[in-house]
Amino acid sequence: MQGKRILLGITGGIAAYKIAELIRLLIKSGAEVKCIMTPASCDFISPLTVSTLSKNSVAINFWNKDSGEWENHVELGGWADLFLIAPLTANSLAKMVSGLSDNLLITTYLSAKCPVMVAPAMDLDMYIHSTTKRNLALLENDGVNVLPVGSGELASGLVGQGRMLEPQELFDRIQDSFKIKLTFEGKHFLITAGPTYELIDPVRYIGNHSSGKMGFALAKELLKRGADVTLVSGPTKEELSHNKLNLIKISSAKQMLNAVQDVWKNVAGGIFSAAVADYRPKTVADEKIKKKSEELTIELVKNPDILAWAGENKKNQLLVGFALETNDLIENAKSKLKKKNLDLIVANSLQNEGAGFGYDTNKVTILDRYNNLVDLELMKKNQVAKSIVDIIEQKL
Repeated sequence: MQGKRILLGITGGIAAYKIAELIRLLIKSGAEVKCIMTPASCDFISPLTVSTLSKNSVAINFWNKDSGEWENHVELGGWADLFLIAPLTANSLAKMVSGLSDNLLITTYLSAKCPVMVAPAMDLDMYIHSTTKRNLALLENDGVNVLPVGSGELASGLVGQGRMLEPQELFDRIQDSFKIKLTFEGKHFLITAGPTYELIDPVRYIGNHSSGKMGFALAKELLKRGADVTLVSGPTKEELSHNKLNLIKISSAKQMLNAVQDVWKNVAGGIFSAAVADYRPKTVADEKIKKKSEELTIELVKNPDILAWAGENKKNQLLVGFALETNDLIENAKSKLKKKNLDLIVANSLQNEGAGFGYDTNKVTILDRYNNLVDLELMKKNQVAKSIVDIIEQKL
């Protein structure tokens, strides 16, 4: 950490008292530390304590009352190698997401040129509220590294999620962030994600419950490591923006195939996590089908097998497929791996609680063509994505 410039943003939560120890650890490691405090945070930790430990004056308001000078948020935002906001309260979270820059900390966040990391800290009911979950997801989509929370006794007396990570854990996360190497710099990857919708008529379709979360998590992880990513996604609520991302939104399997064929020859590899509909209606009605009889028969025809096409047309490219099964997981996955000329297959079962469509977690088994097997525990999909990309990195 010698010479690393760490900017700490401290907001008004009880966990602010822990920041004193974090500053001590950073200074001891050789880092240079500057701190911004919201006015509310001064009720929980003294600016004098923060400035003494950091060996730098503390920025609180837009104007320094002692010197009469303007606190230059643009300069602060450009100075740091990493900006950590800890604790991150629900109030400051909402301001970050909406861009409500009514204090120096948020204004500096909007001016930051470096990676931003946040450590949420709030009571259990606040942390699990749908608004908080939505805001944290939006912040992640903006490229902010949202750290997990701890679980235990909270200031309110409740027991559960919401505790800010301990100072040593925060220090380790900061240290680890500088170890990330751009191992995929100059490489282009294709990812497919989400479901496909096959029209029956103008208002109805055949589809599935895929959320696209796994594919988007994989895209984020590859982008983090320097890759250029083309993400071909079916209908999903997930969003992602990045200057090295080409996001192509499609609806049907045919549209996904066309998008894949357009870029396949230019990529180093592909991760096909989309849940493509196997069949589509043979004919699509021009107008909404009226309810006239007790039964309705829809003739289906097979959709193109996009993964098989990629396997047949790959040249020195790494191809990764997914297999969602309800029975005989490993046997079915091995069969698909061989049949479709894959290098890796990620298998998961609907029988496992917390795995499958719609969840933020997944439990997968990763197999390669040499029968090597990695069996992961149930974990968040961003952690699953990290494990998958780690293996791809080894293969390449």
